[in-house]
Amino acid sequence: MRGVGVIEFGGPEVLQVVDLPESHAGAGEVRIRVHAATVNPTDTGLRSGSRSTSMKVDPPPYIPGMDAAGIIDEVGAGTETSLSVGDAVMAMILPRASHGGYRESIVLAADSVVRAPADTSHVEAATLPMNGLTARQSLDQLGLQPGQTIAVTGAAGCYGGYVVQLAKADGLRVIADASSKDEQLVRSLGADIVVPRGDDIASRIREVAPDGVDGLADGAVQNELAVGGIRDGGGFASVRGWDGTGERGIVFHKTMVRDYYHRADLLDQLRRHAESGAITLRVAASYRPEDAADAHRRLEAGGTRGRGVIVF
Repeated sequence: MRGVGVIEFGGPEVLQVVDLPESHAGAGEVRIRVHAATVNPTDTGLRSGSRSTSMKVDPPPYIPGMDAAGIIDEVGAGTETSLSVGDAVMAMILPRASHGGYRESIVLAADSVVRAPADTSHVEAATLPMNGLTARQSLDQLGLQPGQTIAVTGAAGCYGGYVVQLAKADGLRVIADASSKDEQLVRSLGADIVVPRGDDIASRIREVAPDGVDGLADGAVQNELAVGGIRDGGGFASVRGWDGTGERGIVFHKTMVRDYYHRADLLDQLRRHAESGAITLRVAASYRPEDAADAHRRLEAGGTRGRGVIVF
């Protein structure tokens, strides 16, 4: 069975096609014949070694990939699930050693797998799980109520775009940032107000929300540059584990999507949002396994609007 991984950590050039042993589903598990695996920033960190501490105790190859879509080809004996062999599905994965999404087949806990949105390709479906669940978790942490206002930095990106769309589905007012070239895209995602992106983001937010926003989801990782846009006692959701400044009673949340690994209920909710058109699946490009290095180079170059996907 083919996978894409690394033997030694380094730049994109260390990615290679590797041979992996076949695995089978046990109790509580299903096996997916993977047709598409999304390339995310967490994958480049794993490849470089900057986010792979837990893997270094295991032998290589190390296989990245937190998203996969494909067809169920095995259901473990005694597994309680509504899923069946032949179903088109998508899943979020917590990579460890060779257990990552960049492989032709993967065994996962059944409660981390759901049906893919109807009328979508495997490539499209693969872009939803991890980024969508991360956005959902940030919104759940902020706990805003319909009618309240959220600011979103990095709104043109996958995480930021999902926050914008899910926030609108939750009945929130959305202030989002964008460069001039991305303004129309961010408006099309549903942002009520678009402000210019940049280091002055806090003052830009205050220009349109003088009292400050109720919460902020920081997809651009601007940290202290963005805090000033939040009202006293508001909330800040960090996707990079930032501890915050502790100022003005603002509550700082660390969004760690691994905590939502077994939340098939929330992933299925995202499926329904995709089917209704409330959220948009965005594919930047697709790649052969042999060209995975190019997918990593493009992502690290910045400016992608959507996700690259490796097709098996």
